[in-house]
Amino acid sequence: MIYPKPLEDLVKQLQKLPTIGPKTAQRLAFSILKMSEEEVAKISKSISEVKTKLNYCTICGSITDRDPCMICTNPNRSHQVVCVIEEPDDLLAIERTRRYKGVYHVLMGVLSPLDGVGPRDLRIGSLLERVGENNIGEVIIATNYTTEGQATALYLATQLDDFDIEITRIAYGIPVGGDLEYIDDQTISQAIEGRRKISS
Repeated sequence: MIYPKPLEDLVKQLQKLPTIGPKTAQRLAFSILKMSEEEVAKISKSISEVKTKLNYCTICGSITDRDPCMICTNPNRSHQVVCVIEEPDDLLAIERTRRYKGVYHVLMGVLSPLDGVGPRDLRIGSLLERVGENNIGEVIIATNYTTEGQATALYLATQLDDFDIEITRIAYGIPVGGDLEYIDDQTISQAIEGRRKISS
């Protein structure tokens, strides 16, 4: 089927979004076509404002509409504990748990020599400055357990070793509700190594 050019252009633009293939883009385009002009205008405005009104916090590097961000300026958060994460969306994942009460530092990626990403390409320098200039007692390294994430965690640990702080790494292992029978060997091994005492 040959679409009118405006519709064809919309389908092509929607396919630029991650995980959106031709069929999904087509369904979205037709959904937008069925909306009222007011609804479409709201969507268009929201997309535009994401680019014009959002920026990165100069302290932690997370996405914000004010600088410093709400977390960095929150007096109820522990500013002595910094959780280092790869990307801004990792912050949202941790915040959903409602358990972490410290602040963050976003690296904006991980070390990946094959992709040409070195320490200077990440926000590692600003992390070291932050630790050196502030009264920080613990840095939690919460990079993903990928090869690059592990390499980044080890690099950060060596760089932070000169400071008089506690350096910790998030644990990983058996997911809640997981059945040992179906868990891979490496995950079980890491879960055993990362075991902790049960409080009675």
